[in-house]
Amino acid sequence: MKELNHMVCVPCPEGSHPMPDAQCRRLLEYIPGWELVTIENMTRLQRTFTFSDFSKALAFTNQIGELAEAEQHHPELLIGWGRVTVSWWTHSVKGLHMNDFIMAARTGALAVPE
Repeated sequence: MKELNHMVCVPCPEGSHPMPDAQCRRLLEYIPGWELVTIENMTRLQRTFTFSDFSKALAFTNQIGELAEAEQHHPELLIGWGRVTVSWWTHSVKGLHMNDFIMAARTGALAVPE
């Protein structure tokens, strides 16, 4: 499989369904630090990134925003002092799509260890 962080998102065909749980668990192995969570009856990918201060967390949030705009696929972001929690899922399928795993991998590649 081509590395997820080098892949690009593709539009979901009309009538697409969420990925099966077994497939999600297999792909999760390729994106360390991410976990599957269920919120509002939808499976999502979620990870919290930590930083030494608010300004670094904000800068990371802005990088994610630029990535999301470029791919037209947008996460939920929760920013606090020294941390950013990122959640990816696809609204149109009411769960996870390959695009979410791609974006999670690309988000993880943006994070520079301190």
